[in-house]
Amino acid sequence: MKIDTDFCQDLIKKALRLGADQAEVFVRSSKNLSVEIKDQSINSLSSSLSFGYSLRIIKNRRLGFSYSTDKHDSGTVAGKAVEAAGYSDEDEYLDLPEGSGTAEVEIYDPAIEELKEEDAVVNVKLLEKAVYNEDERIKKIRSASGSFTSAAVAIVNSKHINAEYLATSCSAQIMAVAEQSGENQVGWYFEGSRFLKDISFEAIGKKAAQRALCLLGSKKINGCKAYVILDNSVTVDFLGIFAASISSEAVQKGKSLLKGRLNKKVISSKLNMLDNGLLPGKLGSRPVDDEGVLVKDKAVIKEGVLKAYLYNTYTARKDGVASTGNAKRGGFSALPAVGVTNFFIEPASHSDIISKEKIIGSVSKGLYVIEAMGVHTANPITGEFSVGVTGLWIENGEPQYAVKEAVISGNILEFFDKIEAVGDDLKFFGSLGSPSLIISDVDISG
Repeated sequence: MKIDTDFCQDLIKKALRLGADQAEVFVRSSKNLSVEIKDQSINSLSSSLSFGYSLRIIKNRRLGFSYSTDKHDSGTVAGKAVEAAGYSDEDEYLDLPEGSGTAEVEIYDPAIEELKEEDAVVNVKLLEKAVYNEDERIKKIRSASGSFTSAAVAIVNSKHINAEYLATSCSAQIMAVAEQSGENQVGWYFEGSRFLKDISFEAIGKKAAQRALCLLGSKKINGCKAYVILDNSVTVDFLGIFAASISSEAVQKGKSLLKGRLNKKVISSKLNMLDNGLLPGKLGSRPVDDEGVLVKDKAVIKEGVLKAYLYNTYTARKDGVASTGNAKRGGFSALPAVGVTNFFIEPASHSDIISKEKIIGSVSKGLYVIEAMGVHTANPITGEFSVGVTGLWIENGEPQYAVKEAVISGNILEFFDKIEAVGDDLKFFGSLGSPSLIISDVDISG
């Protein structure tokens, strides 16, 4: 799978001949295989090829944009992009980036590109089988699925960017339902990677089953203030709020709880938050961003202090800084916005790391949160949140019983300022990653 970059250069030349001052072509070609299994039979199987490209031009400080899925439309695409610029408002911050090379990063696995349909089906069947094998109380499953994608991307512009790369990805997820004495509990789990070898379909199924089983016999609790242990899968939900808040786009629009907080302490000094697009095998990794700018490893929050926002070329010009390599498109038909690569939490010091077992063992009274509902409803400007949670009640370092219909509330910056310890179980869910965390003095209501 390879993209013809001569096509990109020809399209740029057409745009420049039509009067564009600058031009950029973004191309993505991909192959996707998706499988869903139900009762060890194929519920759905789809295989697709897709191709598309877009042209972004700047003429007289005005933006023009057009796209197509047909190479033969290139002349029309160039004409429409230049015409569109005539209807746009003048914007002094519009610009395309200059060439800065590409990084070396491991994101391509031929085993995914060459995967046969029958082998993909076998893998997803293992996912479902592992759930049922875990315990007889697992009565049914929902959405046992796997996805396998290979893609080629090219970004070429009139300012000497000429980047192209191959990437693969695969993911699997399942939802298990456990039943006992008329009670139903659900457990979900997911894994994703650029490499097929990193995905253990049996382990995903086993984990989903265990999460459902441990919640059986759940009961309500009285309101209190106690320790909360966030499972890594829950912490990434909260991390998503930070991911939105470190976007320079959100900051410039006044929609970030971190606006005006640069170089100030915002969370516990026990935590770092990093954005690193160069991690081998991670889903957010790539050699360049979606404008062709070199991807980097950045400390966004260091020892609790906000050190940087994330930028694409446009937002960087607005603030008079350089792009951080965080331009991100929703697809070939979308303009580049600002987004994270691999955004994750790490302890500021190794002395703050302990195992999840020791975290639980250290709690005299508290709630181990396995699932949180509605974290996305947190106020992105004030950071106030109130979310429903389920989990396990801990006393004297031992799980006592499952908890349902509890609510934790507070302010996310204050919440993350009360970190007591960081687990050793860093896990990525998509492009966000975190270990388990223990937080003190959290308001819990029943």
